[in-house]
Amino acid sequence: MSRTDDVVNGVKRMILEGELRPGERLPIEKDLAETLGVSRGSLREGVRALTILGILDTRQGDGTYVTSLDLSRLLAPMGFVVDLQGDGQFQHVHAIRRMLEGESARLAASRITDEALGEAKTLLDEAERILDKTPQEHERIIEIDIAFHRIIAAHTGNPVLAGMVEALASRTVRERLWRSLREDGVDRRTHGEHIAILRALRAHDPESARIRMTNHLLGVEDSLLDHPLESDKPLTGPID
Repeated sequence: MSRTDDVVNGVKRMILEGELRPGERLPIEKDLAETLGVSRGSLREGVRALTILGILDTRQGDGTYVTSLDLSRLLAPMGFVVDLQGDGQFQHVHAIRRMLEGESARLAASRITDEALGEAKTLLDEAERILDKTPQEHERIIEIDIAFHRIIAAHTGNPVLAGMVEALASRTVRERLWRSLREDGVDRRTHGEHIAILRALRAHDPESARIRMTNHLLGVEDSLLDHPLESDKPLTGPID
């Protein structure tokens, strides 16, 4: 292993063994380098890597701290990896997303609050008003889509699942899918599927919510087969 790996593994061990806790400040550079048996240069490289991973937070003039270790933050780098996947792998990524989001809807149906249901309805009401204004309103449609699925994931009761859904359903994923789905009426069809998902959630029917979400994302996969991703296609409408 490289000396940077030694730093990453050393800090991880300190966190796992309780020597460092979420929100705590790391020892000064000289002391920590000695503890880990590395040079200060290697320590700085390791700290940078752990900062990118969301484990550490370096504050100018105040030192380096362990983050809250929030799962959604720790899983965020997975979204970066997904965003970099070539178009040939994109269908595989979306298949995993379908499975996770189907389970997400199933769990959320039993846990989602009236307040969250109201927020979801407000989003879909706004989408209804602007559907016929795409592509002018495509930015807002993407935002609504992300927010709708995020509400569902947030009410699964499973933060790991919610973090993985967030990573696999990033803005980049949606924008790339937008470029691929050009058939007439796709925006209206998608909106109708969202409404059906919301109806199942309101009824607190786990199996119906799972089926509605799965069918919704299967439709996206079918469209991917009919319209392979092309980087030069213009944004023309929403996907989910």
